[in-house]
Amino acid sequence: MIPLRPLGMGEILDGAVKTLRTYWRTVLTITVTVAVISQIANILAQQYLAPEVPAANPDASPAEALEQSLDAAQSSLIGLGPALLVTLMGSLISAALLTVVISRAVLGRPVSLGAAWQEARPRLLQLVGLTLLLAAMSSAIVLVGLLPGLLIGGAPGAALTLLGGLGALVAAVWLMIRFSLASPALMLERGGVFTSLKRSAKLVQGVWWRIFGITLLTQLLIFIFSMIIAIPFTIIGIAVDGDGFSDMLSGTSTGFGWPFLIVTGIGGVITSALTYPVSAGVTVLLYVDQRIRREALDLELARAAGIPGYGPAPGTQTVGG
Repeated sequence: MIPLRPLGMGEILDGAVKTLRTYWRTVLTITVTVAVISQIANILAQQYLAPEVPAANPDASPAEALEQSLDAAQSSLIGLGPALLVTLMGSLISAALLTVVISRAVLGRPVSLGAAWQEARPRLLQLVGLTLLLAAMSSAIVLVGLLPGLLIGGAPGAALTLLGGLGALVAAVWLMIRFSLASPALMLERGGVFTSLKRSAKLVQGVWWRIFGITLLTQLLIFIFSMIIAIPFTIIGIAVDGDGFSDMLSGTSTGFGWPFLIVTGIGGVITSALTYPVSAGVTVLLYVDQRIRREALDLELARAAGIPGYGPAPGTQTVGG
């Protein structure tokens, strides 16, 4: 699936796509199931739970406009909370299963959905804990960056909030890249949450910009692909739900109709089903690449794959050991 040597950026991206092509039955079973459940939850939340967004006051001061934006975001978050929770849990399960599938794919070994579930299931609670911890850390950084400006208020407060928000964003991105390999480390090395964070920090040390660049490029490619899929489905949804869209533009309706939500939901399922494995694959292969570079994991993988000249092959082994 990948050459057993330090990987270049193109080889990492190619390996992620090749995994999707080679093990498409297992991979798409996972991602389509998760995507369908997430989209159904999202559609139901938009239709029944999303609150009406209050109209913005055009005469509001910068501080008042910021407060209105925060209130609107808070209302939307509360209304869409259940859907976000379902999507988060689905993404975690998908990431856990795909990590197992990709780790076997590195060795050239197929894995069934049942086998992937059996291997991933004991680690799910720890993966949830890891995800929540990272989310809490990022939220705390953002809060610290925004709080001084919000407390001061007025025009100076708005300017300070902007600067603090930018600084918090930079700090949060740095933190997320530093701990970006914690998830595969947790799943494959079977350590604890804090052990996995330390492993990720160690693997990323000295190559932060490389990990950031590959991750950014991957997300950019995923975004472009998502737009290529989303735009036609959005146009079709508007055409099918013309009356509902017209009512929304005229102000007589505050949300999209069922036809639009269903059509765009189908587009969302297709996008998620194809992008989930690529994103997960790049993360796992970055982890594998760093272990090859720092710990000669390629020799261990060659033995595990049964390549002649590297010693006997273990009966069952994944990338993590």
